[in-house]
Amino acid sequence: INPAIEGMFEQKKVSVGLPDARMKYVPDKSVWDDFDAVIKSGEAVTRTFNHREMTLRMTITPIVDEIGATAGAVGADLANLVNEAALRAVRKGRKLVNQEDLLVSFETVIAGSEKKNTVLTDMEKRLVAYHEVGHALVAALEKHSQPVSKITIVPHTSGALGYTMQMPEEEKFLNTSEELKTEMRTLLGGRAAEAVVFGVKTTGASNDIQRATGLARNMVALYGMSEELGLMAPASVTNQYLDGQSYLDCSQETSARVDSAVQKLLDTCYQEAKTLLTENRSLLDEISEYLLVKETITGDELMAFVNAEQKRLPEETEKSEPEEA
Repeated sequence: INPAIEGMFEQKKVSVGLPDARMKYVPDKSVWDDFDAVIKSGEAVTRTFNHREMTLRMTITPIVDEIGATAGAVGADLANLVNEAALRAVRKGRKLVNQEDLLVSFETVIAGSEKKNTVLTDMEKRLVAYHEVGHALVAALEKHSQPVSKITIVPHTSGALGYTMQMPEEEKFLNTSEELKTEMRTLLGGRAAEAVVFGVKTTGASNDIQRATGLARNMVALYGMSEELGLMAPASVTNQYLDGQSYLDCSQETSARVDSAVQKLLDTCYQEAKTLLTENRSLLDEISEYLLVKETITGDELMAFVNAEQKRLPEETEKSEPEEA
């Protein structure tokens, strides 16, 4: 309804937001009690559901670990995910959809299926490997980042030549300015790795830069997290339940200050990502070479390298001190 004539009608608006983890998880009201019991006790409860003539047998405890991945997904998104899982189960010759099918189908929905016929040159593969490890290593070394669950350099039908997947440990509704800056450093870690190792800039970072720019602009213009503009919010959101787009409602001078503050924030986060990778260059090389061989590694494998490096550093420091004395 046109806002100008909206008042002519007696109406009530009911805004329904996206479901959170607990809301979207249970497809059957009878499972609420089981779900709460699992959260409190930590003991697994297995339930069976029917979906389009396919039987889904789910153990609740492990799904809780991955539940943050689909928080905010509406019913149509989840139906698409389950359909993909059902197709995978059929291809594997099974009548039951298991948890692995659901996790693999989640990756298929967000990144597409693997496109193994794409042939990259050796240099391109190295660039993609260092780019993805740049993302992952910055995330692993930061304090306020989401843990990395998977890194791959296998091209996918979405057009991505590789991707780094992060899974939230818990569903959050608020973010601090430091958490948002950490996310920006992680997004810019791929371009930073390209610069540190090869001294080049590639088109592979285009989506990362767009997302980082949008995040920086929101921090400056919506969240009041800019030192230059302080608590002022020169942007307004049209309708958070529709497109959620924001627009600047300020003078040209203030708009220029917003652009300057966004650029400064991006440059700072980019330089911090470069510094972090430069200080951990040997770790960056080691993980990238490992990824080039395996093509896909898990977050546990990544952290095994990081933890081993952190344990080795104090020993090397202790050995170097007597030599200097």
